[in-house]
Amino acid sequence: MTSTPSVATLLEATSDGCRLLVRLTPKSSRDAIEEIDILADGRSCLKVRVRAVPEKGKANQALLKLLAGKLGLPISALAISSGSASRLKTIHVAASPADISRKLDPGA
Repeated sequence: MTSTPSVATLLEATSDGCRLLVRLTPKSSRDAIEEIDILADGRSCLKVRVRAVPEKGKANQALLKLLAGKLGLPISALAISSGSASRLKTIHVAASPADISRKLDPGA
């Protein structure tokens, strides 16, 4: 029996917030923060879907807007620190890992 990883496994603390690993699926039928997934290399990531197309940064903007709304933060508190042209992205969030973990918890 495998257990679902916790939100805390997605977060890496930094001096001014934390980093969050996200696997983005653009051109979806809906905008949604889905589940925590385990990548082939063993890392955990948050699966997110957006309706926006991956052209001219539209999907990236939709991702930041969706996460900001869920976290109760302004979009300016989030930034894509790596993977802007990839499905796998590292998002820097200017908030504490504890706050993010609480807000992304499935029971929240």
